[in-house]
Amino acid sequence: MPQEQYSHHRSTMPSSEGPHIYKVGIYGWRKRCLYFFVLLLMILILVNLAMTIWILKVMNFTIDGMGNLRITEKGLKLEGDSEFLQPLYAKEIQSRPGNALYFKSARNVTVNILNDQTKVLTRLVTGPKAVEAYGKKFEVKTVSGKLLFSADDNEVVVGAERLRVLGAEGTVFPKSIETPNVRADPFKELRLESPTRSLVMEAPKGVEINAEAGNMEATCRSELRLESKDGEIKLDAAKIKLPRLPRGSYTPTGTRQKVFEVCICANGRLFLSQAGTGSTCQINTSVCL
Repeated sequence: MPQEQYSHHRSTMPSSEGPHIYKVGIYGWRKRCLYFFVLLLMILILVNLAMTIWILKVMNFTIDGMGNLRITEKGLKLEGDSEFLQPLYAKEIQSRPGNALYFKSARNVTVNILNDQTKVLTRLVTGPKAVEAYGKKFEVKTVSGKLLFSADDNEVVVGAERLRVLGAEGTVFPKSIETPNVRADPFKELRLESPTRSLVMEAPKGVEINAEAGNMEATCRSELRLESKDGEIKLDAAKIKLPRLPRGSYTPTGTRQKVFEVCICANGRLFLSQAGTGSTCQINTSVCL
């Protein structure tokens, strides 16, 4: 009984320590660091937003496009100079009405035409040293469609009515040339020359050489041959002069004549023989040797 009273008395005694209080949250230096990081994050967000707005303003972003690039119903529209660092693939490239279209490059500009298997069919390369075109055929036509020039593996065709060569040295043909007419400009001389080889002019129906307002001169180092297989050679002029023909050694008896006749040898060589009462060509056969 005394023990129970002692227990009850102990339980009813007031506690001198009081109730314990547990704090929930961040306090002290942790709280100050948290506020600092939140403030820093807000500053970064504001700077990022300002930089984004500035970039949009500088790049001229709009609903229709960006900068000089505009998105239209027909495609993309570029205003001003544009630079492409990678290949550009487009169905059609055209300038604004009334303005020219320029392609500029520090090295070269290459235009390729591909087939369905991405194989190059035609290529145009414009470089600092040359303009090169690769293809099966090259053609130049007028607005109306008339052919002016074409070239392929077999031939080169000039479709213009007149071909003018303005070079001081003329035109060099390493092999043959086929043309119905060779003519110089008015009041200009025409010269056909082969410095190291022979010059041959052939035609199935004849060769006509005509100088209407000037002289005609044919000069060669070894032989000048005029040959007609089935027809004749016609020299039509008021005067025909052969100043350097060799003369035969025959002298008729009596007074020396100043009249000569032109004789021809079997090999085609011409010579002069002093005329007599009859032909003296047979007597001077030594000239033909």
